[in-house]
Amino acid sequence: MDVTILLFASIAEKAGSRKLSLPSEPGDTVAKVRDRLLERFPQLVDSLPTLLYALNEEYVKEWEPVPAGSTLALIPPVSGG
Repeated sequence: MDVTILLFASIAEKAGSRKLSLPSEPGDTVAKVRDRLLERFPQLVDSLPTLLYALNEEYVKEWEPVPAGSTLALIPPVSGG
């Protein structure tokens, strides 16, 4: 089963996509899934320090487990008024 990855704002622009899928692996955490995504899209590395993560629509930390079939959103900071 896969993990669906949603990308927003500048992250989506850099990756050229708003939605991706990666194969789930045993022991996946937010950080491990993110790192596999970075292997595919190294241009996202500069955004790492400011990213927020949401797993199945709940904010999570990098060490949280990611079950197969989940949706992981990578959210960069946004500004606006």
